[in-house]
Amino acid sequence: MPSKATKLANSIPPEALLNVEIQDMVAEGKCLVRINNLVVFVNQVAPGDVVDLRISKAHKRFMEATPTKYHKYSELRTTPFCQHFGTCGGCKWQHISYDAQLNYKHQQVEDTLQRIGKVEIPEVRRILASPERKYYRNKLEYTFSFMGWLTEEQIKDETAQYDRRVLGFHTPGRFDKIIDIEHCHLQPEPSNEIRLFIRDYARENMLRFGNIIKQTGLLRNLIIRTAESTGETMVILQCYRQHQAIEPLLDAVYEKFPQITSLNYVLNDKGNETFHDLEVVCYKGKPYIEEEMEGLRFRIGPKSFYQTNSAGAYNLYKVAREFAEIKPTDLVYDLYTGAGTIANFVARQAKRVVGVEYVEQAVLDARVNSEINGVTNTEFFAGDMKDMLTEAFTSHHGHPDVIITDPPRAGMHEDVVKRLVELRAPRVVYISCNPATQARDLELLDEVYKVTRVQPVDMFPHTHHVENVVLLELK
Repeated sequence: MPSKATKLANSIPPEALLNVEIQDMVAEGKCLVRINNLVVFVNQVAPGDVVDLRISKAHKRFMEATPTKYHKYSELRTTPFCQHFGTCGGCKWQHISYDAQLNYKHQQVEDTLQRIGKVEIPEVRRILASPERKYYRNKLEYTFSFMGWLTEEQIKDETAQYDRRVLGFHTPGRFDKIIDIEHCHLQPEPSNEIRLFIRDYARENMLRFGNIIKQTGLLRNLIIRTAESTGETMVILQCYRQHQAIEPLLDAVYEKFPQITSLNYVLNDKGNETFHDLEVVCYKGKPYIEEEMEGLRFRIGPKSFYQTNSAGAYNLYKVAREFAEIKPTDLVYDLYTGAGTIANFVARQAKRVVGVEYVEQAVLDARVNSEINGVTNTEFFAGDMKDMLTEAFTSHHGHPDVIITDPPRAGMHEDVVKRLVELRAPRVVYISCNPATQARDLELLDEVYKVTRVQPVDMFPHTHHVENVVLLELK
């Protein structure tokens, strides 16, 4: 018996999928069109495109479709600059002008806060553009695969021969399919040069590229971190197991790129690529690189978190500092402090800053960052936020005048939000990489706080992601 979703899909007559004008850009970068009162999400199109569609997936409440023919292109379109656009999983908005991207991100923040948060908000400030549109990232992760993904064009070309041993990115929606990358426009050199050298060396020396499904082989993952302000570079090679070929490979990399500041490797045979609980071996150079911001130096180790758009992060932190309006007598709580970047950035204005973070290694990094910058009015503590931010904690460390919170995409735990309501700090600055969960938390905070300022910040050009900073003040 056909499912409800199948019946919905079959209810759309074929002629209704022809010459369809795409109506709007919605969450997660998808476009939307309504056909016979059904919501249809479409990828790889822009608002204003007129296309023929094919239903690709049927759900109970909506459909997904792909374009099969373009009759008219939107005025919002521009020519994608990357040869891998459409097959790689990143930079999905390259075909839309940057001004249009900013407009949609600005509207996304405004709509989300009002629709999900249901709170009164002031006029949203114009979104801040990223200082760089290309080569803006300071960290990329690549995956090795012994059986790389071929595009439709490559499959159709029966005369061509392709080396399926690849080092690149996941194709959209597939954890086990890796597309080879020749040139990525996300990270400045020597990122591309290092990746291609390692790939070619591994091919020439018959090193075993990883099998993602069976988790066999030798080479698993490559991470490259670069520091724009200092020019330093970190390389982390993940291997499934110890092997005599690892050191010759690393020696060859260092000989070719002596400018590498920190060359590391990790042995990881776990079910995932995370290595926070594993030893990172510093093979050459220092076990860290450093970024600089307003005269402060931030030490970044292999396990350290640092905003991936360094120049954009400076914009973000300046907004947070402006909203916080910190006075020399203020006690500041910096929640989800990470490596203490924000805490150290605002410490000059405050009497004292208390940072709390779940990851213990990040807290160690935060303390080091205070030490190397001569910052003496910070304290950092490790633990689950909902367990740390207790009445006993605030009684011991003092009642905050300002709270800065920068949680992960999932937002704050409900117990943490309740505790903020109880604390009633005069000002709360909420930084978020996910306006939807931020809006959910704002609705809970609405009991005692009003939103007085909203500032979106673009940190990820050519994607749908947007950061947002909100100032909350007591009613």
